[in-house]
Amino acid sequence: MKSTVEHLSPTRVKLAVEVPFDELKPNFDRAYKKIAQQVRIPGFRPGKAPARILDQRLGRGVVLEEVVNEAVPAKYGEAVSEAEVQPLGQPEIEVTEIEDGDKLAFTAEVDIRPEITVPDYTSIAVEVDDAEVTDADVDEQLKGLQARFGTLTGVDRPVQNGDFVVIDLSATVDGEPVEEAQTSGMSHEVGSGQLIEGLDEALEGMTAGETKQFTTKLVAGEHAGKDSEVSVTVQSVKERQLPEADDEFAQLASEFDTLDELKDDLRTRYSRVKKMEQGSQARDRVLEALLEAADVPLPESVVQSEVEVRAHEAVHEFDHDEARLTQYVESQGQTREEFDTELRTSAEQAVKTQLLLDKIADESGVQVEQQELMERIMMQAQRFGVSPEEYIQQAQQANQLGAIFADVRRGKALATVVQAATITGPGGAEVDLSELFGTAGEVEGETIDEATEETPSPDEDAPSAEGADVAAGPTDGSQVADADTDASDPASPSSQVEVGAGSGHEADTEVVGAPDSTSRT
Repeated sequence: MKSTVEHLSPTRVKLAVEVPFDELKPNFDRAYKKIAQQVRIPGFRPGKAPARILDQRLGRGVVLEEVVNEAVPAKYGEAVSEAEVQPLGQPEIEVTEIEDGDKLAFTAEVDIRPEITVPDYTSIAVEVDDAEVTDADVDEQLKGLQARFGTLTGVDRPVQNGDFVVIDLSATVDGEPVEEAQTSGMSHEVGSGQLIEGLDEALEGMTAGETKQFTTKLVAGEHAGKDSEVSVTVQSVKERQLPEADDEFAQLASEFDTLDELKDDLRTRYSRVKKMEQGSQARDRVLEALLEAADVPLPESVVQSEVEVRAHEAVHEFDHDEARLTQYVESQGQTREEFDTELRTSAEQAVKTQLLLDKIADESGVQVEQQELMERIMMQAQRFGVSPEEYIQQAQQANQLGAIFADVRRGKALATVVQAATITGPGGAEVDLSELFGTAGEVEGETIDEATEETPSPDEDAPSAEGADVAAGPTDGSQVADADTDASDPASPSSQVEVGAGSGHEADTEVVGAPDSTSRT
């Protein structure tokens, strides 16, 4: 076999391959055997018809087609190895010549992994926010914990920010009711911004039994992006009363005996959160600096594939209705052209990141241990609410195990860069992140939850060109692995004990949830 390679661009090559028929004899033998099994020829048992009879009855062209279909992919693989290029994606193959008994010739155009010069990342220097936990931070965490054990007491006064109200909602568009926007008896915290835009502003100052109308744009459903007339009726108003912050509360809310012990624990927990946030910030800023310093030619077919994946994810949230997606985008003050441009830009950035981190992983000799791969799989399985076995099965069916492996490897490569970079705080003092990323020169053990992992698809209310798919490169920068993630913010009022009161209401106590306790880790 003879092959030549022509570099059409830094990211694309054209291979010209010529194969003598002598090398195709095994392919012809298999082709005749396969065809003989598929046809019935009088006088011969299935599979026993000789080659010359098959040629006479079926024509030489049938055999040549079978040989070409089998031989070309194999010979393409050999040519790629000889040319020492790394193809990305599927090749465009064209058979240019078949001279029976002489040679088979074909060409293959394919995008390849470009040559990349990795910038000197030891010279990268970034600044991150301070991770110090103040007394005010601890007090805020304590108030959040108090809120979880708070009571909601009915009041006879106008609605204020922070109150809890029970409301009825209805909406119309062009005078027609919007079915998915009709609800009654809904509990809502005023000022939380968790429902439709304009609702919190409308609620403030209302009293129980009062109804008010306001106009807003719907952000989901069939009428996404359209102006809607919304009617809200307040059924009841309640305010949250917090328990006293004392030793008794500490014993109720945690395993600690005193308030001081509880506050020390909250400080420790929040310190871990702040340190993780600092680590994520360092990772993202180091990566940004690395990408700015690197020149990475982008294979067009790979970028286009990434664009298509992201576009599919965005329109999927609107039942694949392009018009509804466009309507929503415009309701957010952006044209569809701007959205598509942003989507392509983020896709290009993702592909650039992937290629660059792969190159760094190659140069640094980054290896992925079986345990590291399983840790990633278990983390992803937990994230999607399935068992590790089920997640592995789904990944195998989707042919994504290789992408998961690559994500872990890229994450370790990025950790190597962060280890080598200079990271300082606001005052100029160097920040020690070795607990999260290891020390310079270490690549054993995963110390970062890869920015290169798949990010969740945009939720139905907010499609975004920033979403990323598996192996798409870092875009979210949200977590740092191997740091304790149990230091969650205890401020969310996940449950309340409601006590009705005021204006002659009978005292009624409704337990709507059991608060989680705060315990030492």
